[in-house]
Amino acid sequence: MGKKKLSLPLQYLISLALIAFISITCFATSHFIGYKVVALLLLLAVSLLAMVFDIVPVLTMALLSALVWNFFFIPPLFTFHIANAEDALMFLMYFVVAMVNAVLTFKIRQAEKKARDREEKENTIKLYNTLLNSLSHELRTPISAIIGAVDTLKENKEQLSSVNQAELLHQISTASIRLNREVDNLLNMSRVETGTLKLRYDWCDANELVHNILRKFVDDKGNRSITYTTDEELPLFKMDVTLIEQALYNIVHNAIQYTPEGSNITINVSLKADDCIITVSDNGKGFPESELSFVFNKFYRLPGSKTGGLGLGLSIAKGFIMAHGGTIITENNETGGAKFTLVIPAERSFITNLKNE
Repeated sequence: MGKKKLSLPLQYLISLALIAFISITCFATSHFIGYKVVALLLLLAVSLLAMVFDIVPVLTMALLSALVWNFFFIPPLFTFHIANAEDALMFLMYFVVAMVNAVLTFKIRQAEKKARDREEKENTIKLYNTLLNSLSHELRTPISAIIGAVDTLKENKEQLSSVNQAELLHQISTASIRLNREVDNLLNMSRVETGTLKLRYDWCDANELVHNILRKFVDDKGNRSITYTTDEELPLFKMDVTLIEQALYNIVHNAIQYTPEGSNITINVSLKADDCIITVSDNGKGFPESELSFVFNKFYRLPGSKTGGLGLGLSIAKGFIMAHGGTIITENNETGGAKFTLVIPAERSFITNLKNE
């Protein structure tokens, strides 16, 4: 979203104020500076105005500054008469330079704006193409699985054994969960980008938050292990529990998706100064150093990685953490694997203190 443009009356008012300020200041110090220096200062003012305001107010100020310079500074003072040819030529040159400078600066601004708009349009088209390509695959796949399983159950219910029926129902459940996750990601990404994200702060037990995450991955982690050691010494943190849980879920889900079977994922929560620090570390392959800066981009996937998901999870996680005023850092472990560090500024209260409030 671009900056709001000032109204024309306000542009005129600010421009007049600037020209008046410079003129009064120069007139008060005219014994120390010559009228040629005043011309340079007024030209500078016109140039500054041309960088931010519309062309009509700027041209008006260029004309006004020329008249002010003539009337108050070029001898003889307090008249528009110019005594000698040199000053007359200088005044003419000032007028021409001020006008040309205003027009050229405005034209440059217009050209830059057109270039930015064109680049933004190209990026938007590219973004939508990526989104549509991702949606066409990631949403169609679970929908096709659901439709196929339902059709099989409807047409062959009598011939299917209870084991086969249970397997088809499991496929429907898995595809439904995947479909729901992708739709949630799209909605969450929209909330982050449109600024409609409203935080609902409440006291959060970090141990309980992590255990809620672990329960969600009981049947979805393959042969990977997720390790977390409960720390009873942790205080309660005041944060939006739903958003932080979703951010942590997305990061752990990403770790499961991009680490090989048998990998170990470790979650740790600690207190540092006024921040809640959550780390998610794995012993997989990690990220190529050249790719670390792109990890949180929308629709980003590691080159050569397997398909699955829209590539929005980490971008959403970053948005949720930043909404809390925090940061999220990605790095590679020295021993291999990736490490995500969530730094969340949060009011804290130890349970014993909270009970006494």
